[in-house]
Amino acid sequence: MRQIRHIAGILAGMAILVGAPSFAQDADLSPEIAATTDQLIADALLDEVGLQFVEDLTTEVGARLGGSPDEARARVWAMNALKELNFDRTRVEDFTIPYWARTRESARVIGANAQDLVITALGGSRATPEGGLEADIVRFETLSDLKAADADSLAGKIAFIDERMYKTQDGSGYGLAVRKRGGCANAAAEKGAVACLIRSVGTQPHRMPHTGGMFREGALGALPAAALSGPDADQLTRLLDRGPVRVNLDIGVEYADAAPSGNVIAEVEGSDLEDEIILIGCHLDSWDLGTGALDDGAGCGIVVGAAKLIADLPEKPRRTIRVVLYGSEEVGLFGANAYARQHGDDLDKHMLAAESDFGAGRIWRFQTNFGEAAISYADVMKQVLTPLGVSEGDNAAGGGPDIGVLRRAGVPVVTPAQDGRDYFDYHHTPDDTFDKIDPEAFRQNVAVYAAFTYIAAQTGWDFRKSEPTSMGSD
Repeated sequence: MRQIRHIAGILAGMAILVGAPSFAQDADLSPEIAATTDQLIADALLDEVGLQFVEDLTTEVGARLGGSPDEARARVWAMNALKELNFDRTRVEDFTIPYWARTRESARVIGANAQDLVITALGGSRATPEGGLEADIVRFETLSDLKAADADSLAGKIAFIDERMYKTQDGSGYGLAVRKRGGCANAAAEKGAVACLIRSVGTQPHRMPHTGGMFREGALGALPAAALSGPDADQLTRLLDRGPVRVNLDIGVEYADAAPSGNVIAEVEGSDLEDEIILIGCHLDSWDLGTGALDDGAGCGIVVGAAKLIADLPEKPRRTIRVVLYGSEEVGLFGANAYARQHGDDLDKHMLAAESDFGAGRIWRFQTNFGEAAISYADVMKQVLTPLGVSEGDNAAGGGPDIGVLRRAGVPVVTPAQDGRDYFDYHHTPDDTFDKIDPEAFRQNVAVYAAFTYIAAQTGWDFRKSEPTSMGSD
């Protein structure tokens, strides 16, 4: 049914398959490590722990906006769940963040063609006056077009950026489209506008707007700002083709300069290399529209499920495996930065880091970011994952949003790239719910994470290695 070739057999012909350099013998897995990795993969493909973790989190807690009481409940919930799973050294590392939340949001075309538009406020939006503000709409194809507009040309008007996003397997369409979400309010304010609207940064055709954060300092951005659903953006454009359009935009918010948040941490304690850390992470918070199942409950279930399989082995891994459920990622990578500050003195002991934060689609590519003399170690991992349908990626892995700060500090990272072709149909919308997770694809993710995490923890390999020096492995 599920045909997983034995890993030891794959490695036997590895030098021929990948043209390994002369020091590739350093990267051979022992029969014991290969056999255990093989068993972890088989067990992960039958995983129930990780999937149950996501179901319980999204059912019992639901949405988990950064800095909110709901995120605080999620931290308590996660601590209890991780303790019940018998992880070692479970704890919360606290920090504070600027807090923002929506209280009301609506938009309506006024005049002869009066009708409602479906919107959602962007994270950090300022409030409009009670009852809303009314202004004419000025449409732009792109953020660059808005930035190129004449100074004060939008005085008293609402800027509308109508740029579309397109589906890609690797999610690269998001990087381009999301710029308008981050920059619209600032650019519009510089031109004298009173508010900003954007076409949602998403790929589904329904009246389902996508929220997300915008560039800001502190809790609030420059202007009231909101995203239109795709069909409503189309409707507004058609109305503008027929003549001037005036809109009433009404947004209410609450905010605070400081609110509690935190990173939830659990470990699988290592043995002879206990002070060396393999970090696998996700983010515990979510936006407030859905239940945060794909973004990023699934990621948390994947790393928890993988770590639990290793924790249940008869013997401890050599290195410590640290599971980090980052807080307040969506509203500004606050958990990532807090972790880097709080662990700055021991980042040299972080031997490898990875993050699951792209839903639950099948992993199709495995990228690394290792020292040049550690490429043979990357080759081993890639070959081990081949039977799971994972292709070999390059050595330019970014690691993920929360892991980026560690990568920039010199920590080696990997990116197990998930298939994201339908991810932005649900991302940051009310439709991000548990039923969107494919259990079989989810379990393939658990298998990938369990395999490379165990190899990294048990071999003791130096993924920073820059010189092809002799180094044995167990």
